[in-house]
Amino acid sequence: MLNERLKQGKPLIMGILNVTPDSFSDGGSHTSRGRAVTHALQMVEEGADIIDVGGESTRPDSERVDPEEQIRRVKGTIEALRRTLPENILISIDTTLSEVAKAAIEAGANILNDVRAGRDDEEMFKLAADHNLPLILMHMQGTPQTMQINPTYEDVVTDIENFLKERCAAAIKAGVKKENIIIDPGIGFGKTQEHNLLLMANLDRLVKTGCPVLLGTSRKRFMGAICQGAEPKELIGATCATTTLGVLAGVQIFRVHDVKPNRQAADVTWAINNV
Repeated sequence: MLNERLKQGKPLIMGILNVTPDSFSDGGSHTSRGRAVTHALQMVEEGADIIDVGGESTRPDSERVDPEEQIRRVKGTIEALRRTLPENILISIDTTLSEVAKAAIEAGANILNDVRAGRDDEEMFKLAADHNLPLILMHMQGTPQTMQINPTYEDVVTDIENFLKERCAAAIKAGVKKENIIIDPGIGFGKTQEHNLLLMANLDRLVKTGCPVLLGTSRKRFMGAICQGAEPKELIGATCATTTLGVLAGVQIFRVHDVKPNRQAADVTWAINNV
């Protein structure tokens, strides 16, 4: 279903649903299943095409959460979402562990979002292949515990482009169909402000790889540093600016907290660009 939506060309909005107590800007907001479902329904009403459910924070310095706890957090929520949401709304599971992903698939998830691109658990590739599911591969330098400790690159755009090509090749070798792979440059994951800005200025390079690109800049602190130290929840306008830039570069999926303004930014930019 995701492939069919991507072929239509119109940008897709992925609404973030963190069922965690410690995510960087909304930790603890949706840990109750009822609140999580209510928030997901609101995001769909505002224009979300995908709901991305995560049971482990990957903010800088976050601690690992064991698979049993991740499953406890996400499985019931995904089951409730699948019963409640319209059939055309896709559900993504944000995890690096195949055990969690398998439980999420059984509950109704139909996209795998792996911020470690199979490096934590290569069984993620086999799971995506066996179930013929879309797989999002993201770049992260280091781990959440180390990624912001002096991140360095020879050439950040080329290095990340090469990394994503290598992980795509590994996934394909494991049986994942090329058309099921989405790539994500991992804005804010092991990057300085300059690295993030360079990646944003060169998104077209990633689009030219031929894989659909997902962009996740929502409320990221590199924008707060530009916007006079604004707090994460104050960065809606900044996030919309990156969504507009992404649409112009050919990015097809935008992972955001604030669905309605980013839906508007994406739709208007896409309409102007396709007159």
